[in-house]
Amino acid sequence: MSASVPGPTRSEHDLLGDRDVPAAAYYGVHTLRAVENFPITGTPISAYPDLVTALAAVKQAAALANRDLGLLDGPKVDAIVGACEEIRAGRWHDQFVVDVIQGGAGTSTNMNANEVVANRALELLGHDKGDYKHLHPLEDVNAGQSTNDVYPTAVRLALQLAAVRLLEAMEVLREAFAAKALEFADVLKMGRTQLQDAVPMTLGQEFAAYAVMLDEDRARLAEACALLREINLGGTAIGTGLNAHPAYPELACRHLGSLTGIPVTVAGDLVEATQDMGAFVQLSGVLKRIAVKLSKTCNDLRLLSCGPRAGLAEINLPPVQAGSSIMPGKVNPVIPEVVNQIAFEVIGNDVTVTFAAEGGQLQLNAFEPVIAHSLLKSLTHLRAGCLTLAERCVTGITANREHLAHLVARSIGLATALNPHIGYEQATAVAQEALTTGASVHDLVLAKGLLTQERLQEILHPDNLARPHGRAAAAVDA
Repeated sequence: MSASVPGPTRSEHDLLGDRDVPAAAYYGVHTLRAVENFPITGTPISAYPDLVTALAAVKQAAALANRDLGLLDGPKVDAIVGACEEIRAGRWHDQFVVDVIQGGAGTSTNMNANEVVANRALELLGHDKGDYKHLHPLEDVNAGQSTNDVYPTAVRLALQLAAVRLLEAMEVLREAFAAKALEFADVLKMGRTQLQDAVPMTLGQEFAAYAVMLDEDRARLAEACALLREINLGGTAIGTGLNAHPAYPELACRHLGSLTGIPVTVAGDLVEATQDMGAFVQLSGVLKRIAVKLSKTCNDLRLLSCGPRAGLAEINLPPVQAGSSIMPGKVNPVIPEVVNQIAFEVIGNDVTVTFAAEGGQLQLNAFEPVIAHSLLKSLTHLRAGCLTLAERCVTGITANREHLAHLVARSIGLATALNPHIGYEQATAVAQEALTTGASVHDLVLAKGLLTQERLQEILHPDNLARPHGRAAAAVDA
């Protein structure tokens, strides 16, 4: 049994019969049934404003294309366009109430959009909501369309919009790491492999690597976005173009590009494009790549800052909140920790997208809603994570310079730099003795008369240790 609707109502009809819809609602009977059928996540499609905006853009482009073809009269087109413009400006988003995860390959989302646009258009024409004889959600707003082409097109647009904001956030984080790389360019420290002392480097080099990784991932994300710009609008049911004018796909695509500023193109084979989830899988893989590398960076920040007395304590993360309800003075690396958790979520979302894409059958994938939900979550949360990491953590990092210099002086890793000068066997013997006795490599080399003080200082100069090729090249250029 369907629950009764409290308050004033209007009656609407669909293939299952009559239902009372809240009189004030811009959605209609199809949306009402979908809300009842899919009480799944509690997250309505309005939680993703980009998706609602994209749906309105698709409906507006379709109306303009149908006007150009003489298939929809002027007053109806003006009303539909007016309603879509309002939605794209942020109005009526609260009327997009269907759960983001739903059966039907997105049909309920398309119906929700059709009804909201139709009822607002009716008001603009001077009619009451639900008075569909003047303008119909399916006959007019959905003219020349199917969920099969509207929903994936809207999802691709929404993902593109969200990806642009992620790219911007990644650049903010990249700039934060790059600024620290410059600040720490003269700070010598020990590099590590397998958590063991390796060879000297600068803290600036360490932070520069994080900036470079972000730059590379931004390039990969931009490439994935390009694949989203091929759409199947005009394919209608399964890509056949049934019930759409032959010129409609190109016209609708042209209007959509003009409205959104996104250079969309019509897919070469609409049947293939309607069932293909490849662009979503590609995007998901890139987001997982970003998440994995971002999480690794956060692992490094937590490790380098661990202490403050009994750990590495090479850097200090800015304190942002008390770390314990029982241990006074404890401060935890909460910002890197929250970004780690975002990464774990994104990796899980990639698994979901993978299975949902693989689960498609024949000419349509019924699982696009969970693909859209997963990707939009990943994009939104990664963006928030990048901005939070940049603004609440990276910009406030400081270096424990004296401690780092002390670690370098005590490290047996310095022996590696001596290989070309005293030989591997001598360097190994010095390293072993340093490890056994606690003496420094520097002092042992001098005590054994293996090198002069002047020569040893030259070899162990910070520029030679951390940037030997750069120093040599500079000497050649000079």
